[in-house]
Amino acid sequence: MRTKAAALLEQPGKWQVVDVEVAPPSAGEVLVRFAAAGLCHSDDHAATGDMPVGRLPLIGGHEGAGVVEAVGPEVRSLAVGDHVVAQFVPSCGRCQPCVSGGGNLCDLGIYALSGSLADGTFRAKVNGSDAGQMTMVGTFAEHAVVSEHSLTKIDKDIPFRVAALLSCGVPTGWGSAEYGAGVKAGDTVIVMGTGGVGMNAVQSAAARGAAHVIAVDPVAFKREKALEFGATHAFGEINEAADFGRSVTNGQGAHAAIVTVGVTTGSHVADAVNAIGKFGTVVLTGIGDVRAEGLPINLWAFAMMQKRLQGVIFGMGTPRHEITKLAAMYKAGKLNLDGLITTTYRLDEVNQAYADMHAGRNIRGVILHEGGAA
Repeated sequence: MRTKAAALLEQPGKWQVVDVEVAPPSAGEVLVRFAAAGLCHSDDHAATGDMPVGRLPLIGGHEGAGVVEAVGPEVRSLAVGDHVVAQFVPSCGRCQPCVSGGGNLCDLGIYALSGSLADGTFRAKVNGSDAGQMTMVGTFAEHAVVSEHSLTKIDKDIPFRVAALLSCGVPTGWGSAEYGAGVKAGDTVIVMGTGGVGMNAVQSAAARGAAHVIAVDPVAFKREKALEFGATHAFGEINEAADFGRSVTNGQGAHAAIVTVGVTTGSHVADAVNAIGKFGTVVLTGIGDVRAEGLPINLWAFAMMQKRLQGVIFGMGTPRHEITKLAAMYKAGKLNLDGLITTTYRLDEVNQAYADMHAGRNIRGVILHEGGAA
């Protein structure tokens, strides 16, 4: 079948709307009609070249929700008509990480940047050439063949536009506070960067009873929104936030600092390390240039204060469990998803959407695909 998608034809490059030829699903795969796609910063890392990819053309998008339209042989968990959320990391349920509770680090993730599906081959063609799908899903396409290991079934009464955010930004931010930082009641927590991921770290820290949730963002609009999502205080730069954190902890510093800056550098991490106190944890969730190395931190102080640096992918949670849990919280009115969506876009407005993200106009932009009830 033929469909349309936003793809990168070069790195660095702009997204281009292209015609795509989609092959039928093979064993363990399904055809999904995506109704909505979230506009996460990680796709922009591919466009800027900060994150090299294994295959061009590359169909973008790793946040998305839609409907299963066809299933291939041996598909056991999904059926035609099911509503699904894409997982930006697959979870096979059989490999060592999956069976030990680390489904966010499933061995199939080795294919995430190659753009292929789980057997190393491709189901999409652009101009006659095999096209990769961002993190094995490619939600910037109106239709895509996806492994069932990269999809989670959801209730049909959850709007696609908010369900799409459960693919990445929401569980990644939420888990950064819940699992990465282990936020406890009464803690003082700093969240650096309050975009589509950081805002959910704010929500999570507040829900877990943190006494002080301190948002840091240079954009006034995002600071104001952070206060709506549960932040108790908001500052434009980290030194102000760190000083406040010390003022409410007897001079010690925050219990945790969660780094969700859009383009993270070693200096951001160093600032976070300096903002936490004894036994404190820095959670590194944001990413930057894959080639960057090194942290300008004082190793003596880091060791003597027993500080900890924790990397996070998908919020450190098992994807299907986290997506299902957070969807239930949304339906119960315990999780604000609607407020995360600042602007919706057509597929051909994808470059404007990322310009708006860079300008600080959005918490999260969402593409609404043509013909998809969102």
